[in-house]
Amino acid sequence: MPTLTPSQDDPYVVRDDLDGVATLTLNRAQQFNALSQAMISALQNELDAITADPTVRVVVIAGAGKAFCAGHDLKEMRANHDKAFMQDLFRRCGKMMMTLTQMPQPVIARVHGIATAAGCQLVAMCDLAVAVDSARFATSGINVGLFCATPGVGLSRNLGRKQALEMLLTGDFIDAQAALRQGLVNRVVAGDALDAEVDRLARSILGKSSVAIGMGKQMFYKQLEMGLDAAYQYASEVMACNMMTDDAGEGIDAFIGKRKPQWRGR
Repeated sequence: MPTLTPSQDDPYVVRDDLDGVATLTLNRAQQFNALSQAMISALQNELDAITADPTVRVVVIAGAGKAFCAGHDLKEMRANHDKAFMQDLFRRCGKMMMTLTQMPQPVIARVHGIATAAGCQLVAMCDLAVAVDSARFATSGINVGLFCATPGVGLSRNLGRKQALEMLLTGDFIDAQAALRQGLVNRVVAGDALDAEVDRLARSILGKSSVAIGMGKQMFYKQLEMGLDAAYQYASEVMACNMMTDDAGEGIDAFIGKRKPQWRGR
């Protein structure tokens, strides 16, 4: 797990790059990595930079300290009790969450400790998620009189309706195994295996064509919002375009020739 011990002068998000994987660590451990305005802006800036960086193939989002992310900074929200502030905060947060799905690189949430409210939303909006077996998840705003409306957008697109609404209406925690069964995370592992499992998943993606991955991720999210007939028409066009890429030709030739493909990235 990240062992960063940030001071007030340290960056809100720490980026580490290794072999095509960029790890973004939320770096306010004492605040349980709450999504303050500054944290959201820092994360948005890093995501924007990575989107334009072809050397990055996979993104991992992690949290420093004892928790992944405890949601929005409630103290900051109470100190700025103004509707315009709230509208701007949630607009910025929504843009950051949408960036996770719009960027070409797959994003993996590395979850330990708690992921609550907007922190749970962050897990839901990442493309994939690996959690330690002691992790817990909740949309706990309802406990303080605030329905987790924006987290509900991501949650309802991961879980079934009744499972999502139970979390939203009760604020109760679910454990990692329940999160796995209900579709919020992909894999659950022991604490000492978390980094290895995240790396294993990232390496599997790194072995594939970046062109196909980027086209496929965009297609996946776009077709979800379409009717069935429109989705098939769109997916058919994407496959036709994908087949015309150099990587598809190389991949098929490598399969026929029983050799490892040499991706060309176009």
